Amino acid sequence: MAMLWKFMRVAKYSKPALSTKGKGRGIPTHLRHSSSKSVPSDFAANTPCSNTVELLGKAYPQDDYSNVTEKILSKVGKNLHNKKHHPLWLIKEQVKDHFYKQYVGRRGTPLFSVYDSLSPVVTVQQNFDSLLIPQNHASRRKEDNYYLNRDHMLRAHTSAHQWDLIRSGLDAFLAVGDVYRRDTIDNTHYPVFHQMEGVRLFSCHELFSNIKDGEGLQLFEQGHRTAHKQECHTMEAVRLVEFSLKQVLTKLMTHIFGDGLQVRWVDCYFPFTHPSFEMEINFQGEWMEVLGCGVMEQQLVNS
Repeated sequence: MAMLWKFMRVAKYSKPALSTKGKGRGIPTHLRHSSSKSVPSDFAANTPCSNTVELLGKAYPQDDYSNVTEKILSKVGKNLHNKKHHPLWLIKEQVKDHFYKQYVGRRGTPLFSVYDSLSPVVTVQQNFDSLLIPQNHASRRKEDNYYLNRDHMLRAHTSAHQWDLIRSGLDAFLAVGDVYRRDTIDNTHYPVFHQMEGVRLFSCHELFSNIKDGEGLQLFEQGHRTAHKQECHTMEAVRLVEFSLKQVLTKLMTHIFGDGLQVRWVDCYFPFTHPSFEMEINFQGEWMEVLGCGVMEQQLVNS
């Protein structure tokens, strides 16, 4: 079994891209981005000919799906979250430090590994298919994403790396990076922002070892999907994973924002977790969403 959480826009407020609220995101379909001269940068995109885009040392043929502007491409590779003393770097290091100190493996080493240099160029399969996102889901629209072509795009979320990291054998990790969505620019939205995502997989022993008389408890069963669990998970397993998930994230938010934090959990929907939740914190008298999370779909783990 696995649990997943994702901090949305760092220091920004935004509804999640894959929620059913407003069919994905409330981005106007008439959204347009005007082209502009690229910012001088070693990472800026080159267009040696009209039908290819060169980005981060690779050339991508353009087609009817290509819609990335030079303005957006000029920001790829800046990696603000890895620039020492940048506010994003400071937040990332604060979260890393918390996880390194709070969650230690049997050999005294950090339980969670951190990946913050993964390429922002991903395949459509990585960004959507590997996460069980349906072909007709609103989050796939050209109006909402930056496509290099039909097969490659700028990642819309750090979840695009989830399947590959699990497949490599990892069972506890944090992924950090810049992500790209075609947003209308205002005081809470910008086409380039940052996410941090966490995943942890549990074995039967890890989940039940500290439970009294837990030897007879199981992770899996052949049951029915309900509002509270997947068909293949036992209720005991789901309750423990959900408790662990919420406890981990409450501790993290308290570490970031301080003691006395008011937290509430809201049931929601994501294609790759069930049950799924959003965490909101009380900030200056208003409830502000800070992350989405849930129990990872077992089909995704099995694949």
